[in-house]
Amino acid sequence: MRDRKNWVVYGLAFFNIAIHLYVINNLEYHRDELLYFSLGTHPDLGYATVPPLIGWIAAIMQKLFGFSLFAVKLFPALLGGALVVLTARITQELKGGAYAQILTAVAIVCMPVGLRAFHLFQPVPMELFLWTLILFYTLRYVNTDKPKFLLIVGFVTGIALLNKYLVALLILALLVALALTAHRRVFKVKTLYYAMLIAFLVFLPNLVWQYSHDFPVIGHMNALNENQLVYVDRFSFLADQLLMTFSVCFLLIIGMVHFLRSTKYRYVAYTAIVVVLVLLALKGKSYYTMGVFPVLICGGCVAMEKWISNRWVRYAIPVVIVMITLPALPIGLPIYSEEGLVRYFQDLEEEHGIDIGRRFEDGTIHSLPQDYADQLGWEELTKVTKKAYDQIPEKDLSKAVIYASNYGQAGAITVIGKKYELPEPVCFHESFYYWFPKQFDPDIEYLIYINDELGENVADLFQEIELVGSISNPNAREFGTAVYLCKSPRASFNDFWAEVLESVEDPF
Repeated sequence: MRDRKNWVVYGLAFFNIAIHLYVINNLEYHRDELLYFSLGTHPDLGYATVPPLIGWIAAIMQKLFGFSLFAVKLFPALLGGALVVLTARITQELKGGAYAQILTAVAIVCMPVGLRAFHLFQPVPMELFLWTLILFYTLRYVNTDKPKFLLIVGFVTGIALLNKYLVALLILALLVALALTAHRRVFKVKTLYYAMLIAFLVFLPNLVWQYSHDFPVIGHMNALNENQLVYVDRFSFLADQLLMTFSVCFLLIIGMVHFLRSTKYRYVAYTAIVVVLVLLALKGKSYYTMGVFPVLICGGCVAMEKWISNRWVRYAIPVVIVMITLPALPIGLPIYSEEGLVRYFQDLEEEHGIDIGRRFEDGTIHSLPQDYADQLGWEELTKVTKKAYDQIPEKDLSKAVIYASNYGQAGAITVIGKKYELPEPVCFHESFYYWFPKQFDPDIEYLIYINDELGENVADLFQEIELVGSISNPNAREFGTAVYLCKSPRASFNDFWAEVLESVEDPF
């Protein structure tokens, strides 16, 4: 039975990888993927809005697979399979048997927030996996009292800090939860402080980078709060906690109850509660809490195994989970092409009065969810840019530069532009801010300008300006973004550039 269980769990892990790779050509690169994959062309100890791990992984994937869509999508898909195996192991650690472990694997595959996370090359899928790994090794320590597991938690925490700073909240919540339970004796264990030191030392290179760059994380948090978090509604935040798990939300709730009733594992529930309450108070994004979901689901599956002994009811539960997931699958994963997704969300509104997922971060409603709209138009933009670039005489290519107004556009030229042999663009947004030249040698005579409209200062500088083309897809978030070819400057472009740089203060 044990071997059969392992085969099922590994089979579901492989299925989770396969389904994410199967749909990669239904849309294009995501705006954020273009940014994060671009970081791999400039490996560093830190970046404007994220720690360095995502850039290091991008660099490795580029060396192995190039800049293709497959290269971008492979790593998060593999993490999706790894999470299935990890959570089954957590369920086993919680004394769950074969049924609980298989039910866990099914639930993780069907969890909507996981379906979306493991579709995109972002820090998010790594955060989901690393939070779960931290909670797993904390659980191992609680079950064995072996100090080595605290050291592992410290090391994984350091790695997680190199991925996203938000893991600091998980550690804070864990420490509070342990202090409130019978496990408070851990604070008398010297190894705990060694573990903290390990986490700090692993994270230290990025801390040094932040210091040497005047802590851009502070500017990023301010910009995030002003432009996105201000739109977060606390009621919606709470509702989203159930919507993000949808077909398996009952396991989440049961898991919470199961842990609250357990003296030994109550700290898990307290950890999740602290994470949710802090993010609710700070108006964090709904998905920031998702790192605590897998362990709660594991607890729910263990409880279901204990409560239900009827074989047919046991069989029915994963079947029901799958049946409930299937109609909502396009919300979490783009299993249809662009046209099919548009029809799906139109039908949801017209037939059921539901506009779920189509509200952007600025509160406006569109034909597709923002994550899908952000995966359209980039190929067209790059082709139009290539068309503009080909109009420049070959002898003058050293006197040409491509300017992009945001990181999505710059990422498209950097990543997709590789197959069109386009040079890297200049951009003041996000981490591109650290890579633009202070002056050009030779001076610039041709500017390919990418923006939604032509800037007045650019129009004044160049004698000849041609609108080469624009993104024509109305479903794309960048719909209307145009590409201009500007020639014959009236004055030195370097002088103009120096004036522009004086007004650029930060990458946000």
